Amino acid sequence: MASVADTAHATPGSYPWPVFSPEGPSVGELARQALSSVEDGYDLLAPKFDHTPFRTPDGLLDATAGALRPLGPFGRGLDVCCGTGAGVAVLKSLCQGPATGTDFSTGMLTQARRAHPDATWVRADARALPFAGAFGLAVSFGALGHFLPAERPALFTGVYRALRPGGVFAFPMGAPPPLSSSHYWALLGFDLAMRARNAVWRPPFVMYYRTCPLSALRADLTAAQFTVTTAPLTALGQREDGSPRYGLVLAHKTGTT
Repeated sequence: MASVADTAHATPGSYPWPVFSPEGPSVGELARQALSSVEDGYDLLAPKFDHTPFRTPDGLLDATAGALRPLGPFGRGLDVCCGTGAGVAVLKSLCQGPATGTDFSTGMLTQARRAHPDATWVRADARALPFAGAFGLAVSFGALGHFLPAERPALFTGVYRALRPGGVFAFPMGAPPPLSSSHYWALLGFDLAMRARNAVWRPPFVMYYRTCPLSALRADLTAAQFTVTTAPLTALGQREDGSPRYGLVLAHKTGTT
């Protein structure tokens, strides 16, 4: 029986692809965002981000926390590419120390700070994280599609450096949809549209959901000195073949605290 660990890909916030809520951005606002850089686009989207399908669903956050709980408790926690701060709730439930979120969008950090004033918020490029040996747990939700394959080594090396010995970097991944599903073709169409946009428009907006197969992520994490394991997120159900719909990638920094 195939597991999500064998076949996982980075996917959007939920599965299958949901619709925007009435409180979300208009078509015009989305078009303006799409014609901006990644940073400027998220600054524009930030006030309505939590009403889009790109915000990680609470069920996925809860399942991640449940899978991580037996590995804790942890010390300080870091949410990499934190957006409006949804992942900080996971850190607060697992970490004995304070939670920190980092993102390069000022607009997203402004929303995160309003939602979680008791956390620490740091504006930084995830490819050059300004931390060293500070955290017992790092998480990231739905952000890997914003990094080209050539950029992932810098991202993972920075996360490794930010962790204490024995620390864990964790992120959920969804099983790839079958070729016959509408979700498969929606993802393919989205990626092709983004590539066409970036071929003719500057600045680029990097947001590809099909460039992060588990095999490539595992290789990059291992190259960054992590020891990589995976765990099914059974709370989120199974596919028709019995394999889990989601899994959790666990990248361990070797050593003792």
